[in-house]
Amino acid sequence: MAFIPPTSSPERQGPLRPSWFRLLPSLRGYRSAWLKSDVSAGLAIAAVGIPSAIAYPAIAGLPAETGIYASIGSVIGYALLGPSRRLIVGPDAATMAVLAGVLATILQQMPGLSPADLVGAASLLSLGVGLICFAASAFRLGNIASLLSRPILAGFFIGVAISIMVGQIGRVTGLKIEAEGLIGPLVELARNASDIHWPSLVLALAMFAILQLVRIRPVGIPGPVIVVVLGAALSAIFNFEARGIRVVGNLPTGLPSPGLPRIAGLPLTQLFLGSAAIFVVSFGAGIITARSFAARTGEDVDPNAELRGFGAANIVSSLLGGFAVTSSDSRTAVNLSVGGRTQLAGLTAAVVLALAVAFFAQYLRILPIPALGAILIAAALSVIDLDGLREIWRISRVEFGFALIAMAGAISFGVLQGVVVAIIATFVYVIFKETQPRVALLGQMPGRGGFYKLHRSLEVQPIPGLLICFVQGNMLFFNADHVDEQLRGVIAGHAPKTRWLVIDASAITQIDSTAVEMLENLRRDLEGLGIRMGLSEVQSNVSALLERSGFNAAIGREMIFDDLDDALRAFQAAPPGTLQEDTRPSRT
Repeated sequence: MAFIPPTSSPERQGPLRPSWFRLLPSLRGYRSAWLKSDVSAGLAIAAVGIPSAIAYPAIAGLPAETGIYASIGSVIGYALLGPSRRLIVGPDAATMAVLAGVLATILQQMPGLSPADLVGAASLLSLGVGLICFAASAFRLGNIASLLSRPILAGFFIGVAISIMVGQIGRVTGLKIEAEGLIGPLVELARNASDIHWPSLVLALAMFAILQLVRIRPVGIPGPVIVVVLGAALSAIFNFEARGIRVVGNLPTGLPSPGLPRIAGLPLTQLFLGSAAIFVVSFGAGIITARSFAARTGEDVDPNAELRGFGAANIVSSLLGGFAVTSSDSRTAVNLSVGGRTQLAGLTAAVVLALAVAFFAQYLRILPIPALGAILIAAALSVIDLDGLREIWRISRVEFGFALIAMAGAISFGVLQGVVVAIIATFVYVIFKETQPRVALLGQMPGRGGFYKLHRSLEVQPIPGLLICFVQGNMLFFNADHVDEQLRGVIAGHAPKTRWLVIDASAITQIDSTAVEMLENLRRDLEGLGIRMGLSEVQSNVSALLERSGFNAAIGREMIFDDLDDALRAFQAAPPGTLQEDTRPSRT
């Protein structure tokens, strides 16, 4: 989210055009009166962040401390280069699910990796994501956030959420689930139902119920915070570990020394492809979060500037032994609700998390794993946007179908392969839309100026002898036949009284040689019928290509009009039956 430093109204932030390495942009114009709000917000962010920081790494099979390192490093990195004052970055369920898929693929290729090597691989992937972010920003590819459309992202996230929930079966039941995918773990659960550790399951269900109750009836304290505090207290009182309920275990009591992650033998191709997959999902989801909160704060989102912020967040997370991150909706929401003004709130949260690791690790180690599983299941459920799906169904059945394809891809083929399915589905959807541009016939309304689509109103009447066809899209090799078929259908329905066919090209921003050949064939056929072809409102780049191809000369430059009014005047002035002479009325 880009902004300008506050002037007379600090609440409304406009776009700032930062240089590439403008450090701490959100602290420019800082006011001492904001310090109390930022510190308070930082404390709240840390309180909310600790549960997810400890729980989310489990999705990818990483130790709990990596989530804390990622939470600390990411906010420091984003504060250094991130453009938004209030957006908070950190671990994200969807990003973790894709990371889990990438790490699973790496483990298949390198089965001898130790847990420490797996942490190194996750940090390398985070470094790769950060470098891709900077490269994309350098080439101003911020619009790559639109690579996955909202309907496809909605479907994909539902698939991710289901995968995350299935992945928690072992944590909430105490079973050792070895199967992967969707059906395998459920079958294994049914087969080993007699071995379920019921105290673990009861604890998980109780904690999940608390999370849902707090969601329905807020009490001023976030549900995950209540679950973590209550779970730790119960674990200390009843000694859960001795009763067979798994706990987090020992955590490091300090932060790692900053440094580049190293892991011998990791294939560079797999590293790049994995980083790219994580980048697509994390940035796509992150920019949606950024835009949704920007609507509340009055900030403007600059995707290229956000790329630099996300890039710095991922790189610093990597240097501290963390994993890939993106914007966090829960932490950002807490920041806004408490009144955080700048990234100093995030930096405060980082300090608090570092102190928690240094002085309270012994209390965090007794956190029960079933409680963390309940937090992850609740987080996964929050990702499922059924209202959004219903809205997509109401607006477009086709887009709803592509949302289901993306959801099925994530569930059936795994999250990592689901990213590929989602991207392919996006391109198929784009091609589907682009291959069928509509051709509308335009006419006029009695007593009113301008031109209107005939199918919109019975009052719109065609102009006798003049067909004006509005091509609603580009004309390229994959849709040239479709446009040709529609144009010929319009002509067949209005022959033999038609003398001119004028194509309104105002919506055509791209054309290629295949489409030009189609137009030339159509022009020849029309000439045989005594019908002249003309063009109106041709874009400059389209006109340049038509000029180079010789098409402009073929139809006659007098048949290329600035607008439809110009075309109508020329048609009305043309004697019936003329094909060659310039009948354009004088403008003088």
